[in-house]
Amino acid sequence: PDVIIEAQFDDNDAEHGRDHLQDMLTDDVKKLSLDTGEKGKAAGVTGVHRTKQDDGPKVNDPRLLPDEFLQRTAKVVYILEKKHSRAATGFIKLLADRNSELFKRCAMFSPVDHRVPRVYVPLADCPPDFVTKPEAYSQMLFICRIVDWKEDNNFASGQLCKSLGQAGEIEPESEGILTEYGVDFSDFSPEVLECLPQNLPWVISPGELAKRRDLR
Repeated sequence: PDVIIEAQFDDNDAEHGRDHLQDMLTDDVKKLSLDTGEKGKAAGVTGVHRTKQDDGPKVNDPRLLPDEFLQRTAKVVYILEKKHSRAATGFIKLLADRNSELFKRCAMFSPVDHRVPRVYVPLADCPPDFVTKPEAYSQMLFICRIVDWKEDNNFASGQLCKSLGQAGEIEPESEGILTEYGVDFSDFSPEVLECLPQNLPWVISPGELAKRRDLR
């Protein structure tokens, strides 16, 4: 029952204006209407007749349509494994509705990675002067960790972990990426450092060079 018209829009269409494009679409609809009418006449000649009563339920019943015309849909029923670290890098800002009760309790965290949802974070986790001077933190990167995301809410709930520094600088950006992917970048423990050669400067022995391929 529904006809989808596809039209290509280019600079020439822009020059002629919107009326020109609308005329093109109108002509296409007329052509399709004529084609449909001719097919109907041909069907009448061969003796195939369809009543209005037959057309009603069949048109609206998706079970009668071929599979190639159907869009399959599904929903998530269970999470097998949580792969994401639940940590994200992003920016904080005040909520838009200043008269709401939520404005007094939470701020909005917007992740840099748009695949991660926006997060409500408590104002207690934000800097003390964030409410009075939010513009001072507009380019400040923060690390937020998602703690909950209810199925009936567009926004997750989280905790603001730490401030990384100004966006665009190498160290804050690098720390944010490592934290998001769960990479441990803390200092090596003394036990690990004891495994390294203690007599410095250290050189490779001739015996090792003889049995190894030098890839330096």
